[in-house]
Amino acid sequence: MKLTTTIASLAIGLASIIPLSAVAADQTINVGSTPTGMPFTYLDPATNTIQGIMVDLIDAIGKDVGFTPKINAITFASLISSLQTKRIDIISAAMVKTPERAKIVSFSDPLLAYGEGLVVRDEDQKQYTAFKDMQGMTIGIQLGTAYVAPAEKSGAFKEIKQYDSSANMLKDLQNKRVDAVLLDYPIAKKTLAQPSFSGMHLVESYKPVIVRNVGLVVRKDDQKRLDTLNQSIKKLQDNGTIRKILEKWGLDPDIKVVADPS
Repeated sequence: MKLTTTIASLAIGLASIIPLSAVAADQTINVGSTPTGMPFTYLDPATNTIQGIMVDLIDAIGKDVGFTPKINAITFASLISSLQTKRIDIISAAMVKTPERAKIVSFSDPLLAYGEGLVVRDEDQKQYTAFKDMQGMTIGIQLGTAYVAPAEKSGAFKEIKQYDSSANMLKDLQNKRVDAVLLDYPIAKKTLAQPSFSGMHLVESYKPVIVRNVGLVVRKDDQKRLDTLNQSIKKLQDNGTIRKILEKWGLDPDIKVVADPS
């Protein structure tokens, strides 16, 4: 009896000094990612799973911190509401940081930065540089993205059509339902390389209106998780892990993050 009591007491004592990270090593965290944002996040038909840059990044961070990301496919426009209602605990997608978003959610330190690209049909060879060059055009923009507000504010467009996915926008551009589309430059570049999206091109003369940082996103009251993610991001930047992931997906790892807009 004394031996049993001693062993039980020892077990309790050891449990009290085991680091929390070790206890949570197999913890599963719900992560929201979009199925339509190649190369950042997209549905791989071969595996029926979400893959991409942001999946690789959250996988690496999870391995470092000690959790397993469970990737949930969610439309871009529903990511923040899913986070706020606790359907997910982290957003890992091509969500740029804006002052408006920063008021309601918290962004991690930047993982990368990029701006929007302008796509037109191949028969349109005009060298657009800004919205003022597109007076009277009908343009497509993905619903919920940061590109909607400046396009509306410009007053340049006859109509702004909003879409749930970049693929649907590009199909409408092919079918001449819109004159041009604005979407994340890396997504546009990767998508247009697919044969099914032929007959369109990125306008290289166009200058992005918005260049923003991309990081992970958590709820405003989730400071402990945010601190943990930031510590891991710094570690993985310092040891070259993030650079390797960006290079794997054809992104420039040396692009400079911009000043914090919030």
